Amino acid sequence: MYKSLLFFVLCLSFAQRAMTQPVTAILGAYGAEIDLLLEKTENKKELIIEHLRFTEGTLNGRKVVIALTGIGKVNAAITTTLVIEHFHPAEVLFSGIAGGVDPGLSPGDLVIGKKVAYHDYGTLTDSLNPDPTRNPVTLEKNPLYFPCSDTLIRLAEKASQGLQLEKPKEGLPAPRIASGTIVTGDVFVSSRQVTQRLWRQMNAEATDMESAAVGQTCWQQQVPFLVIRCLSDDAGSNAAHDIARFYRVAAHNAATLVIAITGQLAK
Repeated sequence: MYKSLLFFVLCLSFAQRAMTQPVTAILGAYGAEIDLLLEKTENKKELIIEHLRFTEGTLNGRKVVIALTGIGKVNAAITTTLVIEHFHPAEVLFSGIAGGVDPGLSPGDLVIGKKVAYHDYGTLTDSLNPDPTRNPVTLEKNPLYFPCSDTLIRLAEKASQGLQLEKPKEGLPAPRIASGTIVTGDVFVSSRQVTQRLWRQMNAEATDMESAAVGQTCWQQQVPFLVIRCLSDDAGSNAAHDIARFYRVAAHNAATLVIAITGQLAK
């Protein structure tokens, strides 16, 4: 009788601990950006919420929920809102590819986001002057740049040490890991003139189509977040050609760092 009661208490304690174990939400815009993450996830369970697929499981010892957002700011905001509402994650990580803005970076290099911002939200005259968004509840101005979590940035920097990354092609140097600003817009940037403006005006390292929407959603809902992007192109005139060449490696390298981060979170 005593042993049966003890066994029941232990099982109940384990179940309660499992229910309260922190969960990390991981998002990506394209299928290849989350393929490696799903491949490495154990004990997978799929849920469909508002027609979107969410996969729960354990990744590198950390409880996770992984979802595909689709391309663009609205899709990213919708999926981020749903994952926060239904899974209450301790943090949100975004993994994916990006166009390079910093002239010192090349395809295959990783960028750990320190802050994210919109490059297509603001006042449009002869050029666009970025403005901050507003909180829909308080109507107060949000930050122009949404800061990523300092704790998550430190974990990413630690996880990146000695990380084995794929080279975009033979003969090129090993990918480098940088950190800095990632800017977002609902446009695919393929212009050296535009990237030079984003470099001068916003001090950006990379540009994409989702990160700032994820950042704004997390900021307003007070959920820590971090963006990891690997460059698939230089956002110049040959961007469409380059992305076809380097997309798979870039998506894989970003996911590799995210997996290493989940290992740090599991400790």
